[in-house]
Amino acid sequence: MKAEQAVPYSPTAHLRVMQITDSLHAAGRQRVAVNLANLLKNHGYRSYLCTTRSDGPLESQVEENVGRLRLTRTRQFDVTALSRIVAFIREQQIQILHAHGASLFIAGVASLFPPYPLVVWHDHYGRYGQEERPTWLYRLGATRVRAVITVSEALAEWARSCLHVPAQRVWYLPNCIRDHGEDTKEVSGLPGVSGFRIICVANFRPQKDHLTLLRAMALLVRRTPKAHLLLVGDSRDRSQFVRIQKEIVQQKLHPHVSLLGVRRDVPAILNACDVGVLSSISEGFPLTLLEYGRAGLPVVATSVGQCAEILDNGKAGLLVPPRSPVRLADALTRLLQGSTRGAVFGEQLQRRAKCLYASAQVIEQVCHIYGVLLKRSYGQG
Repeated sequence: MKAEQAVPYSPTAHLRVMQITDSLHAAGRQRVAVNLANLLKNHGYRSYLCTTRSDGPLESQVEENVGRLRLTRTRQFDVTALSRIVAFIREQQIQILHAHGASLFIAGVASLFPPYPLVVWHDHYGRYGQEERPTWLYRLGATRVRAVITVSEALAEWARSCLHVPAQRVWYLPNCIRDHGEDTKEVSGLPGVSGFRIICVANFRPQKDHLTLLRAMALLVRRTPKAHLLLVGDSRDRSQFVRIQKEIVQQKLHPHVSLLGVRRDVPAILNACDVGVLSSISEGFPLTLLEYGRAGLPVVATSVGQCAEILDNGKAGLLVPPRSPVRLADALTRLLQGSTRGAVFGEQLQRRAKCLYASAQVIEQVCHIYGVLLKRSYGQG
């Protein structure tokens, strides 16, 4: 069998990196993949983006000069898709495969073929506190991984302790959002009254726990009848979406809740809202909180994943336990009923979003990880 020999590394060469994700639906890991693909091309890399199954709403955000590969895989093991990605990697001489989520597995297999690209695995698993993954399977997949990036400290510890990835190959890296400048766009016809709009941007999945949020709203509207909740998110999980619709009916919340679906004008909607909320029972590093921060909204979030870190342990927003409608309703009431602290929370979170979680800092760390990986792999450090 021919020994593996990767494409030679030169510090002055344009490195070729391909982000791999399942789709371009509007969710956290897909957004991170798109952001990295866009940002890397401005940092001396030749950048590529591969979708293994399908595109989606985020396709329009992929910038020019980002190379694209669409595999349209329909089965778990698709020989045709594997052949296509191997051929593309060879043709483009790609040196690093940056695999997001379960794309780890196709990246691992593709790395077995010339030019033997190095694999970076980006673990975004937001359901970590809710569902267990088959450790044996991911341990097998991790054998081809040269570096692991995680969006939470808990996932980093899982990689070290359960997958047995050496500690020096594991990095916890916060997510980031790109700053497109001041967004002055206005949205018309938005339900609710100014001063009383609550926004939740979260796809309709069990881990986001919209049911607890709706039960909190039922308590809130008794105290603040003008309160109105706007729900923005993908409803592809139809069973969960039906449960949410039934809860709205059961709680008699039709006058107080609006389902907006997937929107392309989320920044404009945030600018017209007054409080941001996230009621998840499990999270990694939710980009939604950074979006709220960029809009200067005071926020209520559950103490899961890295939410406490983002909100500076309660100094930049209110933290409540998960699955607690009463505590959530109390926190929302506090912000809606003119608490002066609300404005301070919004300013603090906005400052953190712009300073700590700006794209420039995060992409610098990604480039550093690539550099460390390449030096180790080619015996230069």
